[in-house]
Amino acid sequence: MPDEAERTEKATPRRRQEARRRGSVAKSMEVNSALALLGGASVLYLWGGHMLKDMAELVRGVLTEVGSTRLTPVEVQRCALAWLGILGGILGPVLAATVAFGLAANYAQVGVLFSGEPLVPRWDRINPAAGFRRILSRRALFELLKGVFKVAVVGWVAYGVLRGRMEKFFEMADWELGEALGFIASTAFVVLLRSGVVLLFLAILDYGFQRWEYERNLRMTRQELKEEFRQTEGDPLVKARIRSLQRQLVRSRMMQAVPKADVVVTNPTLLAVALMYRPEEMEAPEVVAKGARKLAERIKKIALEHGVPIVEDPPLARLLYRKVEVGRQIPVELYQAVAKVLAYVYKLRGEV
Repeated sequence: MPDEAERTEKATPRRRQEARRRGSVAKSMEVNSALALLGGASVLYLWGGHMLKDMAELVRGVLTEVGSTRLTPVEVQRCALAWLGILGGILGPVLAATVAFGLAANYAQVGVLFSGEPLVPRWDRINPAAGFRRILSRRALFELLKGVFKVAVVGWVAYGVLRGRMEKFFEMADWELGEALGFIASTAFVVLLRSGVVLLFLAILDYGFQRWEYERNLRMTRQELKEEFRQTEGDPLVKARIRSLQRQLVRSRMMQAVPKADVVVTNPTLLAVALMYRPEEMEAPEVVAKGARKLAERIKKIALEHGVPIVEDPPLARLLYRKVEVGRQIPVELYQAVAKVLAYVYKLRGEV
């Protein structure tokens, strides 16, 4: 594995996509827990009155049936199933809200993600030595300390709420059942709400840490960047070789087109541009070859070997070389200057 000090480069989009495909994302389970707790507490606050009433009816029903029903195995099973069904209907909204808020928290962190990679059997997951190293790792120690701190903070918050209501707990023996259940429900709601708020604050900090650690683990070495570039863009040496061959092919075609040119305009030694004009086929003269320095010398040499006229016109040569690509016709603004050169060539040939 590369040393941590060598990982100095930010992760590329491809590396991030591969990590996400493997199921590796920046996520804090503390956010899920905190929002699920707050969601349950919210439903308890909104639905608490109905739940309390239904719970009181359930308790009365249980006490009534226990006192008047013969406790046979069949009756016990029947009563238990009936009571569990009623209890599920009472607690169902809270449980549903808890699950919904937990799923929403997960979606907010990672979006929609389906990955079978974590389910693939891997030897390092069952290797005792690797498992022992994970237990004693820095990550495991951090999670342990985080869990202990979280339990301590939530316990402290719950203790603060219960301590302020301790006297009323002792007075509950003289209260009506509905009043006692209402007090217990309100106490539970306060404990859940305050614990949820504290956990949410801790979860935000934990998510920031998880995000930071995720980005750090995704960092790449320069060698990894080079390897990825080779895989996605191709080997730079191969690409350079291909470009070189392409340039050679273009030059070869240009050299083959020079003998067909009507004139070569030069700078006189730095640049050379070969022009061809076929009135019956072209709307304007076309640049069939151009080059600078050594390539310009080769163009002029081939032109001399094949009797193509060479005209020295430095301003026109510079404009043609700079503005017109090989295989393209000259622009309108150069018509007059090129026409003078062609007229001169045609006069030399005796065509005018």
